[in-house]
Amino acid sequence: MNALKNLTVLRRFVQLFMFVFLVYGSTVVGFYAADKLSGALPSLSCAYDAMNADYCALIPLQHQFHHRLGPAVDSGDYLKLLLPVGTTIVTFLMMFVLLNKAFCGWVCPLGFFQEVMQLIGQKLGLRKVDSLSHGAVDKVRPIKWLMLGGLVFGLPALTSLGFLSDEWGDPFCQICPSRIMTTLFTGSDDELFVDTSTPSYMVLSILGDFLFGLVIAMSMTLRQPFCRICPLLAMHAVFRKIGFARLVKKGSARCDKCGLCAEACPMDIRELQTDHNATDKVKDITLPDCTLCGRCVEFCPDKDVLQIRYLNIPVFSATPQYFKRRKKAQTEWDKVKLIGFDHRLAKPVKAK
Repeated sequence: MNALKNLTVLRRFVQLFMFVFLVYGSTVVGFYAADKLSGALPSLSCAYDAMNADYCALIPLQHQFHHRLGPAVDSGDYLKLLLPVGTTIVTFLMMFVLLNKAFCGWVCPLGFFQEVMQLIGQKLGLRKVDSLSHGAVDKVRPIKWLMLGGLVFGLPALTSLGFLSDEWGDPFCQICPSRIMTTLFTGSDDELFVDTSTPSYMVLSILGDFLFGLVIAMSMTLRQPFCRICPLLAMHAVFRKIGFARLVKKGSARCDKCGLCAEACPMDIRELQTDHNATDKVKDITLPDCTLCGRCVEFCPDKDVLQIRYLNIPVFSATPQYFKRRKKAQTEWDKVKLIGFDHRLAKPVKAK
C-alpha cells in the first residue's frame, strides 16, 4: 500500500511535525509568540519545557482557581475569577473547534509518545494487550472525569480557599507525565526528581515519577494507557459537539456481526460497533473517548458506513478497496520485528 495513501502513516507524520513544533517551537516563533499567541492550545505540551511553542489549557485553569477563587470569595467580586477562566475557555474553544478531538489523535505530544512506545514494544516482540475487557473499560472511563474535577479544579479551589497548603495549587502539573517527557526531550532532567522540600511536594513528585515510568511500561504493551484517563480528554469531551471535525456513522445491519472498527480502536470504544440503527441515515458518534485518529474508518469494510467529516463534508470514508489494502499493509507491518527474538526459547534467534 502506498504510504502516502495510508491514513495512519499520514497521521504519524503530522504527529511527528507537531511534536517537534510544540516541544521545540519557541526557538522558531520566539518566546513572546509562544507565550502570548498560543497559550491555550488544547494539547499536552508543557510550560515546564523552556523551548516549547505552547502549553496546555490545564495549566492556566489550575493557576486561576488557585490564585483567584479565594480573593473572589473574600471580596464578593467573582469577576476576578470568571474573567480569566472565561478567557482561557474561550481561547481553548476558538482553537479546539477547528479540529475537535483530533487534537488528541493528531497533535498531542504525549499521545504521539505513547504510540511510539507501543510501536517499539510491538517490534521488540513484547506481548501486546490488544484491548481491555468491557468491564475494565467501564471502570477506567470515569477516571478522566475525576482527574479533571479533582486535580484541575477541586484541589486548586480548596487550596485557594485555605483548606490545603499551596503545594496543592497545581496538582495535575505535578504528576503529569508530559511535564517529564517534554523536558527530557529538550535535554533537561530537572523535572525527573523527588522534591523533599515539603511532605506534599515529596508525595506529588514521587507520584509524578511513578506515573511517567508506568506510562512508558504500559505503552509498550497497551494502546494509549494515559489517554484513557487524561483530564484534557474529558475537557474535550464536554465540547465535542461544537467541533468542525466529526466521526459519523450510517446505519448498517452488518455492524453487529463485524466489530472490526471497535477492534481497531486504540481506546476500546465498543459503541463504534453497537451504537447504530439500521434506519439512521447519519449519526454523529464522536464519543467522549474518541480521539478522531480514524483507525475505525480505515478498518471498516463497508462503503461509507463510517466517515470523518469536516463541516459536514466527508474527508475520509470507509471503502472495501481501502480496507483490503489497509488490512494487507497491517499484516505485512505486523510481521516486521526490530530484533529477532523467540520467547519460547528465551534467547535471540538468527534471521533467515
